[in-house]
Amino acid sequence: MSPFLILLIGMAVVVGGIVGLRLHAFLALILAALVVSVLATPEAVYRSQFDSDQRAALFGDKEIVAENANLEAVDEKGRPLADEHWAAVKKADSTFIGRVTAAFGNGCSKMAIIIAMAAIIGKCLLDSGGAERIVISLQRAFGQKRTPIAFSASAFTLGIPVFFDTVFYLLMPLGKAMRAKTGKDYLLYILTIVAGATMAHSLVPPTPGPLTVAEFFGEDVSIGEMMLGGLIVGMVTVTTGYFFAKWANRRWEIPLRPSAELSEEELSAMANRDEKELPGLFFSLLPILLPIVLIGGLTISKEFLGVKPALLSILGDKNIALIVAAFVALVLLAVAKRKSLADLGSSVQSALASGGVIILITSAGSAFGGVLRDTGIADSVAGLVPANQSLLLIPIAFLITAAVRTAQGSATVAMITAGGIVAPIAGAVDLAFHPLYLALAIGCGSKPIMWANDSGFWIIGRMSGMTPVETFKTVSVMMIAMSVAGLITVLVGALVFPMA
Repeated sequence: MSPFLILLIGMAVVVGGIVGLRLHAFLALILAALVVSVLATPEAVYRSQFDSDQRAALFGDKEIVAENANLEAVDEKGRPLADEHWAAVKKADSTFIGRVTAAFGNGCSKMAIIIAMAAIIGKCLLDSGGAERIVISLQRAFGQKRTPIAFSASAFTLGIPVFFDTVFYLLMPLGKAMRAKTGKDYLLYILTIVAGATMAHSLVPPTPGPLTVAEFFGEDVSIGEMMLGGLIVGMVTVTTGYFFAKWANRRWEIPLRPSAELSEEELSAMANRDEKELPGLFFSLLPILLPIVLIGGLTISKEFLGVKPALLSILGDKNIALIVAAFVALVLLAVAKRKSLADLGSSVQSALASGGVIILITSAGSAFGGVLRDTGIADSVAGLVPANQSLLLIPIAFLITAAVRTAQGSATVAMITAGGIVAPIAGAVDLAFHPLYLALAIGCGSKPIMWANDSGFWIIGRMSGMTPVETFKTVSVMMIAMSVAGLITVLVGALVFPMA
């Protein structure tokens, strides 16, 4: 069967399962992985596991015709294969469920600790008041007139370890309090909060989407490179969102409508809150900055300085860096709120409950991406890319992600699905630029088009009090503008600074 047809069937299972059958994303991705694994031909599986040099070393000029690991170990002329040759065949051509579980386990081994630690960091920042301290400090630094900039900066900073909906739940009451205090610019507050949180969610690990995409590219795109690249592109896209928000705020007036989430008394209390019990800014920022500095520092040392300090090699490991940051976050929570060990255990349990779901989804996405490789899709797409035109893959990666996002709603699922398609292609094409640009294009492509099939669409509308039409013409359009700005930035970067 054609790899392109298998790809379409797999994508149809993901989108149809989530949208049509209302399946959880984990179940839809696992089902798609099983379907693709069944449809992948034994020859394609075998060739995906070994390149031409490896095949020549193992089998010489013999062509392997075994259909599965239970058949007799013979070549096309019926001659028995040596044991070591047959062991290689069994590895390449295991059962369809074996390939799915192997890819699932591989994804889990790479991402489970990172996601779990990020969930703990996010929970501790919220419970300790550290997240609120960051927002207040940035508001004070920028001044009341520049509060929207503070909201964007706060949302982007908090969006690195904290999931988008949680960041929005945290900051939206502050936006309402500012509207109650100033009597204007409510839409500006809403949009700047969304702009910062949503771009960090799609560009900067350890949030699940960019983390999974970076892992799909293997050693070609490290977590540190994805962090640094995401921060750079994120600044451009969030700036674009800020200027769109300024324009939209002048064009449309959104009133502060009552909502069940926040009463007038609570708004008043927030506007006059006591800051004495909040932790200091340095310790509030430390759990966020530590992994960026450690992982990013190791990447800069290796890639740009050509050195690899021994201590930084240990602390800069993605898992170690997140574990250290999670420990600091727990200390922050214990000191700020005088929590007992039992209380800390309860916070960790709550964080892991939410993080566990994300681990399952990302690991299922890794399984889907892994079996897509077995179809030979990378070689098929590579054959369609004209020589010396690899730059075309950047808009292709963007459009694939945007199509999946628009169809099924979830930015994370869109990135996971697109990453599984695009990453193998990067290894089959002679790229004129660093694969990081493809990963960043996938992140930017996960923004359009947010509409009624996205839970975030309804969260934003319900919390802000906007109608669906108001949400679409403001938030959804802003996301399109930011994603296009991100795509342009990635293309320019690949041309001017290819790093190839």
